[in-house]
Amino acid sequence: MSEEDIRRDIANAVPYRPGDAARAAEPEVEILPGSAFPPEEMRWLWRHWLALGKLHLLAGAAGTGKTTIALSIAAALTSGQRWPDGSEQPGGDVLMWSGEDAIGDTLMPRFLASGGDPDRIHFVYAARDNGRSRPFDPASDMPRLMRAAERLPGLKLLILDPVVSAVTGDSHKNAETRRGLQPVVDFAHTLDCAVLGITHLAKNSSGRDPLDRVAGSLAFGAVPRGVMATVKPADPNEPRRLLRTKTTNGPDSGGIEYTLIQAPVPGRAFTAQRVDWGQPLDGTARELMAVEEPNNHGPSAVGEAETFLRETLKDGPMATKDVRAAAQANGYGWRSMEMAKKKLGVVAIKPGFQKPWLWELPAPKTADDAKDRNPTDLLRPLDSDR
Repeated sequence: MSEEDIRRDIANAVPYRPGDAARAAEPEVEILPGSAFPPEEMRWLWRHWLALGKLHLLAGAAGTGKTTIALSIAAALTSGQRWPDGSEQPGGDVLMWSGEDAIGDTLMPRFLASGGDPDRIHFVYAARDNGRSRPFDPASDMPRLMRAAERLPGLKLLILDPVVSAVTGDSHKNAETRRGLQPVVDFAHTLDCAVLGITHLAKNSSGRDPLDRVAGSLAFGAVPRGVMATVKPADPNEPRRLLRTKTTNGPDSGGIEYTLIQAPVPGRAFTAQRVDWGQPLDGTARELMAVEEPNNHGPSAVGEAETFLRETLKDGPMATKDVRAAAQANGYGWRSMEMAKKKLGVVAIKPGFQKPWLWELPAPKTADDAKDRNPTDLLRPLDSDR
């Protein structure tokens, strides 16, 4: 550096002022003019259904084939099939995590029966801590998954089933749900792929605005850039419906008919469920959902909650927080669960001072069972959270 350069640097130097170091360490807010953000067209994986870099939701009642629909979409993407509406698509890899279905006997048979390429679908199998394998947890492991998924350059779609598992707190609270979904949103943006989260519609909600029917917090309808819904008509002879209830930069209407069928699994001597796509549908989501069976014609919410709770507890006591999480993941309101608990006679157990509260089905009412049961085990809870 020449003497002239040194003189110029000294002349242009900013004088040091006390407090400069402290101010440099303070958090900052970056403000940019609108000119820093040139307008961009939405980039679609499936036009008006799935956008690249965005989170989407697929909601529906139990038994409407939500997971099978997701696998049908995955199969089309991995094998270069046309989309259900007949449009072409670029092809790509798919990454999937399921907390409810086994890969070997459920997910892969359905995927293969739908014509998917097994080399282009990848499953989140486990996570590792200090060399030890454990179940993957979407609520805490999304940053790790993002780093692992960077090794899939052709990745175009991530499927999370159910997406409510990404929320660590109360999925009925907006702020906690938004915080829980943010790492999923970041995954889509950073890896420039579409994310499809699967969830439930709230029980006994027919007739309400479609977005308001998504189980849990209103944030489940607000945060995703697209929301789809599945509908099972009251008439069993009518095909089911996949509908658009929200699409950012696209129509919030229209849909496609579909039927769930059993199809051969290539190379195997058994069949698996797949989707047979039908005709396109016109109309708003609310209009197209009007074919559902009215609430007062079906089993009550409490009756369904009873069946769910009995099945959940049949193998033994379960922590109350786990019962709540399972109920939320399956679209049951906590009030319905508490009423079902009372009707079934479910007891709350506190096995130890620092142990969590457990829910347990009542013991058989026989003389021997009553004699053997320790009454100190049946401590009654002080509030509805136990």
